[in-house]
Amino acid sequence: LSWAPRPGLPPDTAAALLASGPDGEMLWLDVTHRAGQAPRVRLMGRYLLPPCKQRWHTCAAFLPQEGLLICGDRRGSLLLFPCSSSLGWAAESTSIVNGGTDAVVENSSNDLEDSCLLHKGALPLESPLSVLFGLHGKTGVTSVTIHRGYIYSTGRDGVYRQLRLQDQQLEVLQKHRPCKGLQWIEELHFTSDGDLLVLGFHADNFVVWSSRTGENIHCIPCGGGHRSWSYCSSPLAEAFAFIKSGDVMLYRRKAEPLQQQVLLASLHGRAITCVRRLGALDVPGRATLNVFVTGSEDTTACVLLLSENSRAAVPLARLSDHISSVRTLAFATGPVDEGFGDKSLSALLFSAGGRAQIECYQLLCTGDTTSESAVTCQVTHLASHRLDKHWEQKKNRHKLVKMDPETRYMSLSVVPGTSTKQLPTPWKFLAAACSDGSVRIFGLLEAARKLVLVAESFHHQRCVLKVEAFLHSGPGRERHLLCSAATDGSVAFWDITGPIMDAADSLQQTEGEIQPLALDPPLVTIMAHSCGVNSLHILETAEGRFLVASGSDDGSIHVCLLEVALGRSGAAAGSCLQVLERVCRPCAHAAHVTGIRLLRPDLLLSASVDQRLTLWDRRPGELVPLSTTFFHVPDLAELDCWEVAEAGGKLQYYCVLCGQGLEMLRGTAPSKSPPQEAPQ
Repeated sequence: LSWAPRPGLPPDTAAALLASGPDGEMLWLDVTHRAGQAPRVRLMGRYLLPPCKQRWHTCAAFLPQEGLLICGDRRGSLLLFPCSSSLGWAAESTSIVNGGTDAVVENSSNDLEDSCLLHKGALPLESPLSVLFGLHGKTGVTSVTIHRGYIYSTGRDGVYRQLRLQDQQLEVLQKHRPCKGLQWIEELHFTSDGDLLVLGFHADNFVVWSSRTGENIHCIPCGGGHRSWSYCSSPLAEAFAFIKSGDVMLYRRKAEPLQQQVLLASLHGRAITCVRRLGALDVPGRATLNVFVTGSEDTTACVLLLSENSRAAVPLARLSDHISSVRTLAFATGPVDEGFGDKSLSALLFSAGGRAQIECYQLLCTGDTTSESAVTCQVTHLASHRLDKHWEQKKNRHKLVKMDPETRYMSLSVVPGTSTKQLPTPWKFLAAACSDGSVRIFGLLEAARKLVLVAESFHHQRCVLKVEAFLHSGPGRERHLLCSAATDGSVAFWDITGPIMDAADSLQQTEGEIQPLALDPPLVTIMAHSCGVNSLHILETAEGRFLVASGSDDGSIHVCLLEVALGRSGAAAGSCLQVLERVCRPCAHAAHVTGIRLLRPDLLLSASVDQRLTLWDRRPGELVPLSTTFFHVPDLAELDCWEVAEAGGKLQYYCVLCGQGLEMLRGTAPSKSPPQEAPQ
């Protein structure tokens, strides 16, 4: 048995009672009660739960505008049933039973059976419209909540999920994992001030966790979750009642003013390892708002808003699907949603890191003047991939050496130009640098929500730190090229056009499951540094050549100019790379160079753990420093840059740095190179 608020009826006098019976049949009964009168019960609908060992429901909620009923069962599944037609059927069945009058049922089981249950055959037995089988594992769904048009479900698997309806089908947008160790989540409470409270049990304690502050508000010893309990909160007081050893216990606390004041809220619990700028939004009445995504060692990624005027970072969404640190991020920008025009940003976000795990999300950020942050962010989880899960599906795996469970993805890069007419299906491809010495290529099919390993190579034989994919457009043909850098200071250049085309064909024929292909050997390998390459960037020049800049652990910077030559016998003939120029600046920084960007063919920006941001002028055979700025972020991990055209056509360059904090800087660059001077 479970109760659910009945839409359209006052909650203090009416409610819906859902009862599960034999053979998976669930009944919906409307119960109304008035002072001095017997309860009135009316049978509204009959529903059939899917077959499973423990075939009963655990919670339910109505979607009144859509005329639907959503419920969770003991198997951990979410079920969607129609209920709009039940009103008409209930009226007909009531007329059959009572001669056109409502069924007034006295408070006895015999009358209830005579008026409702014996005539339930007049109602059809509805099957579910949508089923998400085992969404919360085998321990069951504990609650279903409707808030602002979204569906939230909780379970005893330690996560709560956000869902939406799409053509009368349940679609999971994302899942959230609250504080560590809270494996038994019971309910969600949305407060009037915008906070989300997660109610659950941690060991033998009842816990109320705040998603806004990221900490436990209450921790009450009660003996654990296997008991009846109830929690109620108001601006004046909070109460928690539970049964322990046959006694009814009550915990009550009056509201007290907060003694602690947060001066500056943290973005992450540990160091920020990567940052990427999604874009800027123009909201009426607000300054330009920049949207970023950061990844951290605390296993989360955060979509945040940064305004130049307020100089405050406002989190919009937090992604908590990773089981280890988030090391790298990559974007695949998509078309702007036509319903929002220029006031939205849309992109595919890839995040990767420890335990060889990749997650893929669809982000949609839109301007919203009614919200406090002026921007809303909708996150949809599309796909995920882990090498250990891939291993378990291999045949004859006992004959192979198992992959290292500690493999980490060090860098990601989306292969550009793979949505062209060359490919039969709209696959997107992703290159990954791996700590086990491999370069891997993954394919994403958005429609099927699949992320598949399609090709790999262990050419480097040591940890690969960086990858960067780029596209060469020749006369009537395109070549997909890849640059990878490893801990020995080598930088390798690959032609991955053939493997991508072969993988796209195989994926279309095998419906998303293929044996990973082997990448061809690199076209060119350059020993650019004496040790690990921690930063890498590629810029295409107006002449169709490519500038490749890299920074190393030894503090040096290396820049080379490449030219791509295509074979004469068609697109399948392959590519040839020629190194036209190489420039190296030893000891450019006093520590690791962890961020580098080519702003223009003659301008280079580098950042280091020595907390210096240096602008370089690239000249024939040398790099000349133009200016140096000290920044405040210790242990710099990454740098991202972009340019903005100001009034009068003047360009402003912005950069964001991350490490033990986050910092955004703005600067200008000279319109042309100054007279040549000796390096200082």
